[in-house]
Amino acid sequence: MSPLPHLARLPVLILVVLVVSARTLFASPLVNPNDARTGSLMIKSETPGQYVEAPAVATDFDVTVTGPIIRTRLTQYFVNPANGWVEGLYVFPLPEDAAVDTLKMVVGERIIIGDVKERIEAKRIYEKAKSDGKKAALVEQHRPNLFTNSVANIGPGETVVVQIEFQATVRQSNGKFSFRLPTVVAPRFETPDAPQPVVSVSSEAPAAVDNKQQLPDAKPWLDPDDNDPVNPINITVHLKPGFKVAALMSPHHKIEALERDGEHRITLSKMDFADKDFELEWTAAALDVPQAKLFRERSGNEDYVLVQVTPPAAAKTTPAPAREAIFVIDNSGSMAGPSMVQAKASLIEALDRLQPGDTFNIVRFDDTLEVLFPTVVAADAGNISTAKRFVASLDAEGGTNMVPALAAALKMDTQSNPAAIRQVIFLTDGAISGEQQMFNLIAQRRGRSRIFMVGIGSAPNSFLMNRAAEMGRGTFTHIGAAEQVAERMAELTSKLTSPAVTGLAANFSARGVKATPDPLPDVYAGEPLYIYARMDELEGKVTLSGLAGSDNWLKTVDLTKAEPGSGIAKLWARREIANTEVNRTLGTLNYKQADAMILKLALDHQLVSRLTSLIAIDKTPARPEGTPLRSVDIPLNLPAGWSFEKVFGSKTPVKEASAFKAIAVASKPRVHDAQRLLALPEGSTPADLLLIIGLLISLAGAASVTASRRMAS
Repeated sequence: MSPLPHLARLPVLILVVLVVSARTLFASPLVNPNDARTGSLMIKSETPGQYVEAPAVATDFDVTVTGPIIRTRLTQYFVNPANGWVEGLYVFPLPEDAAVDTLKMVVGERIIIGDVKERIEAKRIYEKAKSDGKKAALVEQHRPNLFTNSVANIGPGETVVVQIEFQATVRQSNGKFSFRLPTVVAPRFETPDAPQPVVSVSSEAPAAVDNKQQLPDAKPWLDPDDNDPVNPINITVHLKPGFKVAALMSPHHKIEALERDGEHRITLSKMDFADKDFELEWTAAALDVPQAKLFRERSGNEDYVLVQVTPPAAAKTTPAPAREAIFVIDNSGSMAGPSMVQAKASLIEALDRLQPGDTFNIVRFDDTLEVLFPTVVAADAGNISTAKRFVASLDAEGGTNMVPALAAALKMDTQSNPAAIRQVIFLTDGAISGEQQMFNLIAQRRGRSRIFMVGIGSAPNSFLMNRAAEMGRGTFTHIGAAEQVAERMAELTSKLTSPAVTGLAANFSARGVKATPDPLPDVYAGEPLYIYARMDELEGKVTLSGLAGSDNWLKTVDLTKAEPGSGIAKLWARREIANTEVNRTLGTLNYKQADAMILKLALDHQLVSRLTSLIAIDKTPARPEGTPLRSVDIPLNLPAGWSFEKVFGSKTPVKEASAFKAIAVASKPRVHDAQRLLALPEGSTPADLLLIIGLLISLAGAASVTASRRMAS
């Protein structure tokens, strides 16, 4: 049972005492590095050799899955353990298709609701509130899967609660349903000549160009060899799939699941930390899932509909055509450890699945480039043996220069057999900041190639993977653990050898329908097609047509039979924004046209985008006039399995940054199991004060356990 009902019965006097005690506990004085708690980031004070600890963050995910639609409530608890006023900047990932539409900030007993405003205006309002000493929260998008939360004027020993909500969709492939919840931002590398880890946090860059700002020399990522993990997370999933579930699993986390009245409640077996993506998979009982699903929503004066159709696999009446497979493997420093093991095993698995008559080649890259054979070669025993020895010899070193590797793979098209199906299979963690360079290259040189992205490791760049696969008319496969290699490479091979449904078109009988994506992508066996449409009135039918191999495929769906749903309008707008970005890259829209369309879509539907942000401001000043305010990035974990030394080139930063410094300790103490966090209640009630008190009690208990263990050791 949640402790919240018990706390609600406490007298007001006791509540006040608890708040004062919690503030005293976390209002820590100046410390030197030897006294610092592990996993903390230290801000330099005016006293030489003395530091204060930077703000900490804990995150609670509450996810509701209804059919193909996912609604997530993400609550971030910003805790200031120091005795000064701070501004915290926290970089965090979200699913690349997330439609972020809600921001709430808890201040005392009040909930302050945020507004979506044009990005430049939101930043100006935030900076003014920060300067005036008011509490403020600003949520900005720097990439479709990378966001920052800036929280200004967190007082000494204070906790500020910030909550955002977003909409996304379920992924379906080969009979499996899943979603992935990213929890950690990986360092990203500039291309082509400056392989320095960066993260996109600049809000001043022009809207039409990539936002890139290199972090100070003292990176906010902590060395996992010398630090306990930070940023605890708690995840609760309410799964309502609409059909009987045959199997349920999480590949990377231990979970507990309870089922009641068709709803599955999934929780983490224990508190975890933000260092690897959370993935949930489920399968349906045989023949229990319809091949077409429809959901509708009335928003404003218009109807929105989501059409989900799963085309049948093309009949294999003739032998599969010859394939020309170009494998591209990333062996840069960020791939060191388990990621390199997974990538090499995946490539060897793919080599074993080549058939007589196929041809292939291998390109490997870090900040250098190597092509195994001068041209594509036959998939015979000798060449495959040579390729396997080459793959086995690879080590993860150096920076990441991805664009020349893709260019080399696409260039080989001029040397190949035009009768073969040409496929580029790209294995990487995607740890680059220049995604747009990759997209531009695909748009210019894709030719007849289809690009299949294989995301490797605990936190791949899913924005890069999905967008590159979409533009390359392929698919995205994620391999996050060694035990997934055989199964997921088998699934990928099935797609590589199964004819796709190509040339897809959607014809709506009603007039004035705006459907997205446009044009429709290719669809592979076992993967559904999602179409979002906006119309004045929900009426008529949509007819889908395409080629399944050499056979015509036709499907007509009656839109009036759509079930009620929520968030369809926002999903349509988010997908339309992504479609506009793709058309800008393909050259069918110029920058000015695309930006105007994106801004209107985001403001009309109140979504965070490249051009809009969410801003919440408390009207009452909190920080006394004249009291200094320090700004600091909240520390991040490296993704699980990554090597700090391989990524950054040394165990410690080259020089101390002027603003802050990461503290490493000689030994790594045990990680204690933190208390579960409470979900933020809805509505403006005193429960929000109780929530913060409950969180502080949990944190106090966790601190007490840690102190006791250290005294005993």
